[in-house]
Amino acid sequence: MYQRAQYKLLKERIEEPRRHIQVVAGPRQVGKSTVVKQVLKDIDMPYTLANADSVDPQNGSWIGDTWAGVRQQMQFYNQPEHLLVIDEIHKIDNWSEQIKREWDSDTFHDVNIKLILLGSSRLLLKKGLTESLMGRFEMIRMPHWSYPEMREAFGWTLDQYIYFGGYPGGASYIKSEKRWRNYINDAIVAPSIEKDVIMTSAIYKPALMRNLFELGCSYSGEELSLNKMLGQLQDAGNVTTLGNYLNILDESHMLAGLRKYAADKARKYNSVPKLQVYNSALLSVMNGRSFEQEFTDPKRWGRWVETAVGTHLINHTDEWDYRLYYWRENNNEVDFVLDRRGKSIAIEVKSGHRTTNKGLSLFRDRFHSNQTVIVGSGGISVEDFLSHSLEPLF
Repeated sequence: MYQRAQYKLLKERIEEPRRHIQVVAGPRQVGKSTVVKQVLKDIDMPYTLANADSVDPQNGSWIGDTWAGVRQQMQFYNQPEHLLVIDEIHKIDNWSEQIKREWDSDTFHDVNIKLILLGSSRLLLKKGLTESLMGRFEMIRMPHWSYPEMREAFGWTLDQYIYFGGYPGGASYIKSEKRWRNYINDAIVAPSIEKDVIMTSAIYKPALMRNLFELGCSYSGEELSLNKMLGQLQDAGNVTTLGNYLNILDESHMLAGLRKYAADKARKYNSVPKLQVYNSALLSVMNGRSFEQEFTDPKRWGRWVETAVGTHLINHTDEWDYRLYYWRENNNEVDFVLDRRGKSIAIEVKSGHRTTNKGLSLFRDRFHSNQTVIVGSGGISVEDFLSHSLEPLF
């Protein structure tokens, strides 16, 4: 079975002396549980795997009882250490306070229970961690699958990845696009919006959130003001509500609104957002046209290429520690701008149908960027760009 890079990181941390709780976080269907199971199979350590999925959310004693059972095993079998893994932890009410109590008790009494937490709701995990467990955990982030991962695991071509995106669970269905679309909608989109977002956040207009997600995905790679979005949505609220909902979708690693790069923060936050999906599959599903229809239309395919480059960039902002923007002035634009503590890199995506504009040179002159990069015709090939780390650019 294919091993993602996070496998090695998690295994190394579990084999270290007990220091922090390990939290495996990421969007749905990216292999969080699979990575944990791979580690459990390969470590020489007794472990207990507990799942809170079917537990009554108000069962306040479940975490404590599970923990007590592990302590009893350690005492009975004279185990020097034990690994406790709790999946779907966010489904227990007030879970973070209970975890804090048990973890701190073991720390005080020198009980060597190591802990892995994971769950399908990135939002609820984040909320609980920031409220109660600050300083007690390390995050292992699992982004959407990259092109090299889909190529190595499933033998995908570059064009297949650009259109079908990086959901491994749907890889075997792409020969039947109807089945693939049903899988993406039923197994990923519906639970992500209805469970991870609407049920875990202050969403007063669920229909508006759903419509915003669908509209935003279909406009990925394009700039669209919040006012224009309101004009196209039913049951619309106000611009502030829409902006908040877009931020929640961003935190869920589904859909982002990139801000325009500017010298001051006020102009960045007041800019028109450029919509960007975290996984190209979301654009393809919401757009509704087949792979053949898009691939054989050079003008439209260029949008998919730019979106794929955008997913590569946005999924690694945490790992490579930069912020992602775009830039435009009149008809001159830069598709993506990476900013790391004052160092900027301007990236322009060029496919066959796109003509050169003055965006890169204007941006470089105005902001004194450290580097400008062309991806595609006349520059780094799309395949090479999607296959390598961006760290050398900085």
